[in-house]
Amino acid sequence: MTVSPLIWGVTIAVILALLAFDYFFHIRKAHIPTLKEAAVWSSIYVGLAVIFGVIVFLFSGPTDGAEYFAGYITEKALSVDNLFVFLIIMASFRVPREDQQKVLLFGIVFALIARTGFIFLGAALINSFSWVFYIFGLILLITAGNLLKPEGEGDDDEANNFIIRLAKKVLPTTDHYDGDKLFTLENGKKVLTPMLLVMVAIGGTDLLFALDSIPAIFGLTQSTFIVFTATAFSLMGLRQLYFLIDGLLDRLIYLSYGLAAILAFIGVKLVLHALHENTLPFINGGEHVPVVEISTGLSLSVILGVLVITVIASLVSPAGKATAAVNNARRHAAAYQDLTYTSDPAERERVYTALCEEEKVIFTMDKKYRDKVKDIEAIRAEVAHAHEMHAKYINS
Repeated sequence: MTVSPLIWGVTIAVILALLAFDYFFHIRKAHIPTLKEAAVWSSIYVGLAVIFGVIVFLFSGPTDGAEYFAGYITEKALSVDNLFVFLIIMASFRVPREDQQKVLLFGIVFALIARTGFIFLGAALINSFSWVFYIFGLILLITAGNLLKPEGEGDDDEANNFIIRLAKKVLPTTDHYDGDKLFTLENGKKVLTPMLLVMVAIGGTDLLFALDSIPAIFGLTQSTFIVFTATAFSLMGLRQLYFLIDGLLDRLIYLSYGLAAILAFIGVKLVLHALHENTLPFINGGEHVPVVEISTGLSLSVILGVLVITVIASLVSPAGKATAAVNNARRHAAAYQDLTYTSDPAERERVYTALCEEEKVIFTMDKKYRDKVKDIEAIRAEVAHAHEMHAKYINS
C-alpha cells in the first residue's frame, strides 16, 4: 500500500485535532462523565474508525481493508485488556473520579507516541531483516502463555513499581491531591502530587503494552500506514470506553483466554510467514520453507470468532456474573469510604446507592459462585464498614 506524504499529513492532523478536541471540550474542566456521554462519544469514535476502514476498503482494495479491520479489532481488544491495569493503577493511587479522565487522556497520548516510535522501528527492522518475524512470533507466543498464568500475589500493586518508588525516594512528593495539578505547595515547598506519579505509572505500563501490541498488528499487515491508523483509532475513544464499561470489566472473566488464543494464532501466523520468507542459513540452508500461509480473511474471521465466543461466554457465565457483582460492590464500598475519592456529595450518594443495588443483585445469585470470588471475606468486611460509615453520616 503506497501512501503519499499528503495523506500521511492529513491523517496525522485529523488524529491530533481529535485529541485536542477531547482535551479542550471534555477534559479541561474536571467532571465525571455520565453513562450517556460516555456511550455517545464511544459510538462516535468507533464510527469514525469504521468509516476510515470503509475508505481504505474502497480506495485501496478489499485486502488492505480487511487488514485494517483485523488490526483495529485486535488492538481494540488489547486496549480493553489494558483498561484492567489502568483501573488497578488508579485505584492504587486513589485518583479522584472527576480527575481520572485527564489521566486516561495522558495515557492515550503517551501510548500513541510510544507505539508510533515502535511502529516505525518495527517497519525498519522488517524491511531490513525478514528474520524479525521469528522474534515477533516468539514474543506473541510467550505473551499468550503469560496471559494463561494464574494471577500472582503482586498483581494488585501494579502502581508500586520501581520508577514510582525511585521517584518518591529521590523527589519531594505528597500523598495529597490538589485538584488535577501536577505540583503543589506543602509547608512552603514545591512538591509532586500523586497525579504526576500516576501518569508516570500509566506511561510505564503503556511502554510494556506496546511491546505486545505492535508485533501483534505487524502479524496481520506489514503496511506501516495501516498499522499506524489501526493503532491510533483503537486508542481514540478509550477514555470514554473506560467509563462506559467500568464495572463490566470484571465481568469479562474469559477475556484473557480469548486474547491468549488470538495472540498465539497471530504468533503462529508470524512464524509461518518467517519460514516462508526464511533467509537464516541454519534453517533449510537459508532457503524459503514451503509452508501454508494464513490469509487475512481467515485471520479476521478467527479474531472476530474468538472475541465473540469469549465475550458471550463471560456474560452468560454464572461465575462471571458473581465475580463482576462482588468486585463492583467492593469498588463502590472502597470509593465510599475514601473521603479523597471525590469532593462531589452527589457522586458519593450515587456510589452508595450503586453499592446497595449491587448487593441486591448479589443476594439473588447462587451462594457457591459468590463464595468462590477471590478475597470474598475481606470484601464482605469492607462492604459492612461502608454501611457503618453511611449510618454514622445519616445520624450525624
